[in-house]
Amino acid sequence: MECQDMEWKEGKVPSNGDTPSKIEIESPDAVKNGNIIADSTVPAGLQALFCACTNLYPDQPNPLQVTALVKYWLGGPDPLDYISMYDVPGNDKLKIPPHWHYISFGLSDIHGDGRVHEFTGPDKVSGFGFELTMRLKKEPTDKGPPTWPAAIMQGLAKYVFQSESTLCVGDHVSWNSPLDGGESRLQHMLMAEDPCLGMVRTPNGNVQFVQVVGITSEELRAVQHWNGAGVLAILKRSLVTGGPWLVTDMRRGESVYELDPAVAEEVEAGIESTGSNLSGVSARISWVMQPDVTLNSCLRAQDRSLASVDSPSITVKKENNSDSGQDLPLIKSEPKQEESEQNVDTEEKQRTACSGAVPAELFETQRLESVHVTINLESGALLPLALRGRLKHGRHFTFKAVLGSAALTLIAPGVSGAFVSAESPYAVRGPWLQLLIPDDLIELMSADLAGLADPDEVKVPVTFQWPAHKLTLTIVGEDC
Repeated sequence: MECQDMEWKEGKVPSNGDTPSKIEIESPDAVKNGNIIADSTVPAGLQALFCACTNLYPDQPNPLQVTALVKYWLGGPDPLDYISMYDVPGNDKLKIPPHWHYISFGLSDIHGDGRVHEFTGPDKVSGFGFELTMRLKKEPTDKGPPTWPAAIMQGLAKYVFQSESTLCVGDHVSWNSPLDGGESRLQHMLMAEDPCLGMVRTPNGNVQFVQVVGITSEELRAVQHWNGAGVLAILKRSLVTGGPWLVTDMRRGESVYELDPAVAEEVEAGIESTGSNLSGVSARISWVMQPDVTLNSCLRAQDRSLASVDSPSITVKKENNSDSGQDLPLIKSEPKQEESEQNVDTEEKQRTACSGAVPAELFETQRLESVHVTINLESGALLPLALRGRLKHGRHFTFKAVLGSAALTLIAPGVSGAFVSAESPYAVRGPWLQLLIPDDLIELMSADLAGLADPDEVKVPVTFQWPAHKLTLTIVGEDC
């Protein structure tokens, strides 16, 4: 079986992986005898996506669906209106195993009437611009498609709606638990392009189909230290790790490193030659600095409030494929929170970052004599990556607070747009702390922090000091 000819192009979080609160499995009424019903009951955006699926699976006009009984736009908790589940027989010659193909409907503008997404027209992106898919290898005991992938997709959709961030090819998600709730080694996700659906044009805009691929912890670290595209290419080589269509096999017991020892050298060579595409992660961070006592007091109060918030069970980490890393972008405003906060602009959010009134001088650049940074272990484990894969290549790396607007950016010499300099390497502007790390300090920190790359062997809390540079770093546990 081959993909149909279709137009396509290449391309924490409040969810904790819980199943949708109310689901039912049904066959869609919008498809009858292989044809889409063209009437007012089937919105044009939804009809276009159904057509793409029907073209791909003409022998399955009525696939099983998982759907929330109470739709999101009627106050239900689950953003995806539908998740269709198709039966794919596979093809031994093409190294495509039999599998279930899950396809979401709801991240794009399927209604076109403003009930969920702002209507943008056919020439722009539809809604968030993408839908999710997943390909799950069939088990001999399967009597039908498992529904846990639908729960995963709903969880990711909640992240997208609440953070207003998209998931793109190459992005990865730290789920930190077997995806199916069992004992599988596949505990994280990497985003790929669906090999058959690709991109679809609809009357409400363009929709990219982004495929969820299950990966191991070792493969997650390879993505973080190198890039998603490189790891996806490695996964495609072997049928065991997904083959060309990246079919997730929850029974897979080996990582790519165990299946092919040469992969380790390939990844290392990639890191040395191109560095990492990962430009930042979410974290639980705080800092103490000198010399401004008033400023310190305000930020310490903010830091305590941040530290008291439990980390989400999943962390979505963005891959930066277009930015060279030598131009520093502005820190984006924090994700949408309660309805009353939706229209608050970035400047106002910064003004309310600390409890009580914040003096205007807080947003002036404050030059610092010394800094003591505290960061949680999961995020701190990426410091060797930040140093080796980013700063050594003349780039920057940012740790963004899980909640609130605080951010810490490590900056290599030569990065433009920064408010630090060789004369004043440490500075803060509002909730944004920047640390300019010179080449000699990059080498020192790389050597001293190398052990963090294996977080299971790190005993926390642990403190590192570089007295000549007046910099101190403490790594703490996730519960601190």
